[in-house]
Amino acid sequence: MSASETVRARGTSAKSDPVAAFAEALNAAAGELARAGCGPGDMRVLTLSGPEPAALSLARRPIDRTYRETFGGTRPPVKVAAGAAVMVEIEAARPAAPDPAPVWQGLSRAELMREYSPRGQVPSMRALFDKWTADGLAWRRSHTATDLFYGPSADETFDLYRPAGSGRPPVWIFIHGGYWQASGKEQHGQFMQGMLDAGYAVANVDYGLAPETPLERIVAQIYACVDFIARSGESLGIDSSALHVSGHSAGGHLAAMVASRADGPPVRSALLLSGLFDLAPFAHLPMGKIVGLKGAADIATLSPLGRKCRAARVGVALGALESAQFKWQSDEIARAWSAGSPLHLEGANHFSLLDGLNGGPLLELAKATAR
Repeated sequence: MSASETVRARGTSAKSDPVAAFAEALNAAAGELARAGCGPGDMRVLTLSGPEPAALSLARRPIDRTYRETFGGTRPPVKVAAGAAVMVEIEAARPAAPDPAPVWQGLSRAELMREYSPRGQVPSMRALFDKWTADGLAWRRSHTATDLFYGPSADETFDLYRPAGSGRPPVWIFIHGGYWQASGKEQHGQFMQGMLDAGYAVANVDYGLAPETPLERIVAQIYACVDFIARSGESLGIDSSALHVSGHSAGGHLAAMVASRADGPPVRSALLLSGLFDLAPFAHLPMGKIVGLKGAADIATLSPLGRKCRAARVGVALGALESAQFKWQSDEIARAWSAGSPLHLEGANHFSLLDGLNGGPLLELAKATAR
């Protein structure tokens, strides 16, 4: 087949809520696109239609979040039109046959893409994100110190959860994943109960997303958040001299950047959950361009693996069902930072790993690392 062959995918929904309808229609269209052998980078035009077109605008945060949960930071030209029901139509170019030549550690580009695509470990990312959203929103209803600004943009906020009792507890900073392009703190609070019960205040951090916020800027935002928490102990009612940082996936990368920062406030420990510590593979993948990696200098500057760890203790964990490349990433940082062998959480994939923060071996590692 010709590489220029046009593929069309479509999804519709009769749901009355525009966000729910958009999610259903987008998921159906994305499924058709995948079955045709196309990925996000093959999209040429995205057309959205519905009874109230403005309700489907990607400028709306809930619509943007839902889109990112499916296609990340890839954004083709978008058309919006009126229609009787919510519809998502995608025009894409069928890609050429993949080049089998190896590009990284003996893997071809297509093989490397699969290794760094943990979505393949779950039956439905739509169902997973819907559950995380529902659970996260339910969690936030019982907490009041939410959306604290650490910077000027709407994305530069964090939620602060305090343990029971008085006094100034140590702080466990958690940074969510999403390949620096998707997800948010609102979907992760439910994983914090274990550390709350252990007596830690938890700062659940948000940041800008790529490509609008390139990775270099995201790192700067996370640094700004840690700085804000460190200087705001009295007003926040926390012991800001006792900082611990943790993160999952892309958040593991950001936590490692904090733990290796030479000019920041001292960080006592770092818990790195299935993170990305050597960014060199992304020079061969579309993601590198999306997050703003321009070349070898950016990769070197933004790869924690080449930096000196400044945290007193480091813990590394990942799901036992992770890909070989994700295991390699964790093995390399654990070796370089003398963290001991990574914990491979039995039966866990890249996403269900987080459930372990509320009980079992992963929670015990988290508490031991932050002791």
